[in-house]
Amino acid sequence: MSENTDIKLVEAPEGVSGAGFFATSFEKVIGLARKHSLWPLPFATSCCGIEFMATMGSHYDISRFGSERPSFSPRQADILLVMGTIAKKMGPVVKQVYEQMSEPRWVVAVGACACSGGIFDTYSVLQGIDRVVPVDVYVPGCPPRPEQILDGLMRVQDLAENESLRRRNSPEYQALLASYNIK
Repeated sequence: MSENTDIKLVEAPEGVSGAGFFATSFEKVIGLARKHSLWPLPFATSCCGIEFMATMGSHYDISRFGSERPSFSPRQADILLVMGTIAKKMGPVVKQVYEQMSEPRWVVAVGACACSGGIFDTYSVLQGIDRVVPVDVYVPGCPPRPEQILDGLMRVQDLAENESLRRRNSPEYQALLASYNIK
């Protein structure tokens, strides 16, 4: 049997193993479950939404990452994927959708328009959604390639896996939400 150097084996998590059992911390198990069961809520307004649709297709297959079920209800979603140009009138809608999501929740700004307003430096375009909701991952590009969107999803998976179970109750997190006037 020849050794294939392209195959990378994942290291087992810290824990105690024996004949027929493996013990680890509850936090690591919850993190692993969160990592592989993220449900995205696509909030697509422009061309970045088309790239997200390509990410859902068979060639890129977002389902490999446990996100094959896009949710169109904020109450059943973990990740808010904001894609495209967001007008200032839509800012309160984005904030309302974010507030309706249950904890833990993550936000991904996909594309130049969602990250920074893009080429639309006008009075009517929100210059980045981080003005209305806290953003966890920025995916640059105009529009970003599906590989970039998958990379952003993998960054959220890293956050979900390694986040402390008590982080969302911390004074720092509460202060962050208060700075956005979110309860």
